[in-house]
Amino acid sequence: MAKSLPNQALQPIIDPLRGFASAADLRRYRSDMKLAIIAEYDPSFEPHTHTDAAIAHSASVLNLDVQSEWISTAEADLTTLSAFNALWVAPGSPYRNLSRTLDAIRFAREHDVATLGTCGGYQHMVIEFARNVAGIRDAQHAEYDPYASCVIVSRLPCSLVGRELEIALTPGSRTAAAYGTHSVTERYYCNFGVNPDFVAQIASAGFEVVGRDADGDCRVMEISQHRFFVGTLFVPQARSRPDRPHPLITAFLLAAAR
Repeated sequence: MAKSLPNQALQPIIDPLRGFASAADLRRYRSDMKLAIIAEYDPSFEPHTHTDAAIAHSASVLNLDVQSEWISTAEADLTTLSAFNALWVAPGSPYRNLSRTLDAIRFAREHDVATLGTCGGYQHMVIEFARNVAGIRDAQHAEYDPYASCVIVSRLPCSLVGRELEIALTPGSRTAAAYGTHSVTERYYCNFGVNPDFVAQIASAGFEVVGRDADGDCRVMEISQHRFFVGTLFVPQARSRPDRPHPLITAFLLAAAR
């Protein structure tokens, strides 16, 4: 079922999303969608409550009925996930079931399901891509095995928890198109990041680096040919507000609803 938005409501959405859809496209989209949020939900964990709020903010401005459901990684089987239009791999790792988390991400990547990964979710997107596309079969996350032979996601030299830092976005990337700018400031909650020794190999396989911090470290990655497959080390939902829905989350919901 399609819905129409009045022109005055559409314009502030269209401007930063030119890389995702034309004005005509934005006037017609699904009136509702189902969003699976993969993580072990904890109401006392700030990024989780921010996630629910940010979805509501963007859904409201789009006049979109988003039926979101938190699914534990231990219960993230592919039969269940196939009923959803989008997948958000949320912060909060280590997860209860690494294998099912990676299977869910692979399913979404291979079936063109709109996918957003933030903080720990992004880190697991990198692990899945490294194992199944970049040919690094033993890719591992230091949270699960710090002594693994191939640690793709390693502990950061300095914790980024609670810090807000500037990120430079690649001109022409879909992420930059969502923001409508090439420089953004975002908040972090993480202690782990992509091991710099493997960034070039993963990027050359198709999971492109489109955002870096002032030190040149990888902070945003995307697959440009996908409907929406974006991972951020920062937590964009933390900066979403009712009167200022986060543009990346709005773009994510639009990609899923088109």
